[in-house]
Amino acid sequence: MKKLIFLLAIFLSASAFGQPELPENLQIGISFKTYNTELFNQVVHHKKLNSAAFESVHFQNSEWKTDVTYSEVSDKKDAVDLEIIFICTEGELENASVSLDLNLSNWSTDNFVLVPAALYNGNRYPWRRIRYSPKLMDPRDIGPDKGIILSDVPKLNHTDGPSFLQLRSGAMSTPSVCFHDPEANKGFIMLTHQATKWGDNGISITENKTRDEAVISVTAPVVRELYKYRITDSRYPSDDIPGTFKAGDTVKLKIRLYYFDANERQDLFDKFAEVRKDLSGEIKHNNVLPLSEAFRIQQEKFNRDNWVEEHGYYSVGMRENFLQDWQIGWTGGMISTYPLLFAGNEKTEKHVIRNFDWLFPNGISPSGFFWDSGEDGTKWYGGDIRKPHTANWHLVRKSGDGLFYVLQQLFLMKEKGIEIKPGWENGTKGVAEAFIKLWNDNGQLGQFVDNRTGEIRVGGSTSGGIVPAALVLAAEYFNNPGYLEMAEQIASYFYTNYTQKGLTCGGPGDAMQNFDSESGYALVESYFALYEATGNKKWLQASEDAAKQFSTWVMSYNFDFPETSTYGKLEIEAVGAVFANTQNTHGSPGICTHSGLALFKLYRATGDAFYLDLLKDITHAIPQCLAHPLRKMPGVKDGWINERINTTDWLEGIGEMMYGSTWAETSLMLTYIQIPGLYVVPDRSYFVCFDNLEVELVEENDEEMILKIINPTEMDARTRIFTESGNEQSISLNGNYLLNSKELVITAGENVVRAIKKTD
Repeated sequence: MKKLIFLLAIFLSASAFGQPELPENLQIGISFKTYNTELFNQVVHHKKLNSAAFESVHFQNSEWKTDVTYSEVSDKKDAVDLEIIFICTEGELENASVSLDLNLSNWSTDNFVLVPAALYNGNRYPWRRIRYSPKLMDPRDIGPDKGIILSDVPKLNHTDGPSFLQLRSGAMSTPSVCFHDPEANKGFIMLTHQATKWGDNGISITENKTRDEAVISVTAPVVRELYKYRITDSRYPSDDIPGTFKAGDTVKLKIRLYYFDANERQDLFDKFAEVRKDLSGEIKHNNVLPLSEAFRIQQEKFNRDNWVEEHGYYSVGMRENFLQDWQIGWTGGMISTYPLLFAGNEKTEKHVIRNFDWLFPNGISPSGFFWDSGEDGTKWYGGDIRKPHTANWHLVRKSGDGLFYVLQQLFLMKEKGIEIKPGWENGTKGVAEAFIKLWNDNGQLGQFVDNRTGEIRVGGSTSGGIVPAALVLAAEYFNNPGYLEMAEQIASYFYTNYTQKGLTCGGPGDAMQNFDSESGYALVESYFALYEATGNKKWLQASEDAAKQFSTWVMSYNFDFPETSTYGKLEIEAVGAVFANTQNTHGSPGICTHSGLALFKLYRATGDAFYLDLLKDITHAIPQCLAHPLRKMPGVKDGWINERINTTDWLEGIGEMMYGSTWAETSLMLTYIQIPGLYVVPDRSYFVCFDNLEVELVEENDEEMILKIINPTEMDARTRIFTESGNEQSISLNGNYLLNSKELVITAGENVVRAIKKTD
């Protein structure tokens, strides 16, 4: 056993010997705590030891030894592994936890603190405690230039007073704490595991009063002191269960540390994207339902449950309230009609055309934007009618989504030979013009605008992240280069004010301006659309930057659900689940509300397999959550997908689900029409399967690749194979590139062998 002071000496002098370097201001420590569970885990006793003084420890009625191991990582020049085994040698310690502490001196609030999917810049911003669904209430907070205001989520303090947060490991997409030190131009990443045999780990950050010291701790088991986070409330009473340790018990904590040059915040995101799976172990995907079968059951469901025959439109949900009746974007609306038009049968196509007739012109508000929401086919709303002062607050993202997906459908109608009515085009063009006016009048798009006047009610944010991509489509469809110029101006604003700062916020309509993945992914689409339209590589780099940031929201490992939980029984694999925002602390099956096509395009443009690996995880996470006649889900109808893959106890509980029909169904349908089941680049000996199939290379020679495609599911699969040469990857793809692609049928439990020719 090596003593920790010796290890620390190695750490600090490592760079002199060509070994991994670690911060000079880092000191390793350990902590022991006991809690009063009757007082919601109030700390009763706390023993904290720094440097090497803890090889043998007496704490309360127990004796402990520690076994500390330091090791370099063979394939990571800038990484070290540290493992501490706590061994209880005598006595008993009740209602307790043990921690591995990283004590950092010379700390600064200028450090950009990243806990993936949980904290961005430490969530160190003004906040308001407002119950769900939070909207700003104080007139002093409302206006176009008020800055970012969060709801009450775990955070580092943006002002004086205690600065301390505790999270479950499952509250983040990767159990990790990272920061960028702008003064030293360094980045730091700590990775750890979800749990020990004592249960899920806790991860905490504590700053001292003067904010020049910080402690990052990994605790087993997780015990949040006094409070835990519950939706929009960081002061919900803690009910965590501490551990009881007896002689012979051991606790093993392992962390991996990276310390590297980072001149910009983006360098931190780039490094995180590189290492996010380093401790994930073997990644497993749950191949239970082919994408074609998922679409079949969903088309049936949308025509059964969502179609409103009287008025002729597809509702976004089961119409239990106005927000589950009609919303133009975000949760469905004119997003859902796109895959239904693309792959639906004759009946569905007629329904989509009726949906267009119903929407235009009645769905256009006086401001020129789409109406935010609607009810009963005849009532149109500006915003959240549950809160009178926001009754006309239109979420900018909704009209952005509407414009983006309506234009995709107009292009699709042309390819399908469907008559396009002038009223549809005029209404769509009017929405594009409303965005141009909004930008010209304000130099920003804001988050909420008044649906009657178009004036900004809540400013800032990247809520309109998809708008540049929509304007790129509008420029092509309406042959108006001015739209493309505006798209570049808006995208430049987003890149300078948000992407370069490592922040995206305001995409969801129910989370104030908490940081989010939804507008973050939309920016990936917008930046790449501008690269395709202009050929300017600065937009390709911007899209890559946004995609690396987006990856921090995607689960990087297979969470170990409790066996007795709903998801434990269903054997759900959480890898690829996408966290929506820092308020609604759960992963979701799919991107809200996109397929991930821009990630596929990024691979084709760069050759970086990272993007396809990320997309593969995302696409595989969705079908396993679909209720199907051969895969029943408790409490929901066939064709429904609940929006939550709960890896923490923010609401329903770990491994439990909400019972409803959600936007995730639309994401799955989009995946079916925009992401190939199997992608092959034969002249580069490369293939990746996005469908719920297994693919093996049987043989390869100079002429062809021979692949075995296996269907392990109980349903027949009709999968699209998209094959291209390496040279063809430079050709742009429109959203409908799979429209006339051939399908390969693989019956349930069977396999087929296909020879794929190589091209010059």
